[in-house]
Amino acid sequence: MAVIGIFASDKGPGDPERASLMTQTGNHFARRGAELLCLWEQGVGPLPLMTAARTAGGAVSVLADEEVALPPTLSGVPVRVVADRAARQALLADEADVLVVLPGSLASASALFGSWASTRGRSKPVVMLNRHRAFEVVKGFAGDVLSHSVAGYDRNVQFADSVEDLWNKVSWVLEQKR
Repeated sequence: MAVIGIFASDKGPGDPERASLMTQTGNHFARRGAELLCLWEQGVGPLPLMTAARTAGGAVSVLADEEVALPPTLSGVPVRVVADRAARQALLADEADVLVVLPGSLASASALFGSWASTRGRSKPVVMLNRHRAFEVVKGFAGDVLSHSVAGYDRNVQFADSVEDLWNKVSWVLEQKR
């Protein structure tokens, strides 16, 4: 079973469809046997994603800060508390087979980049759901900057346009790792 480190935020300004996208993604990934590893920081986590994944019979676990208080709908979800944010992000990157980010707030994108940077050059694939061009700037950066400085960036940084395409890209990068 692949471990998917998934970044999605349920709070703050951002994509108005994010709860729906999280629900679709949690359901879709769980039905395909993925294990989701999520961050829960400052009382915020991807609740719709985790709830949908669990409802679909999927495995979900959480890396959290010391303020963790999961809602009753997530009772029984394994939680590990890691006080230091950088250490929490590095642990997620170490344990995940692939990093996935959904459109949302700046907090989820910031956590993704913190985790990705913690890999220190080790190849960790990243797949972004570019719904409504949410990551178009990152896509441009990847083409303009990463293409010249990161070997194999085109295999390790992928952009998807739908939840189904997101799963296809995740499956593809996982296959490439084998």
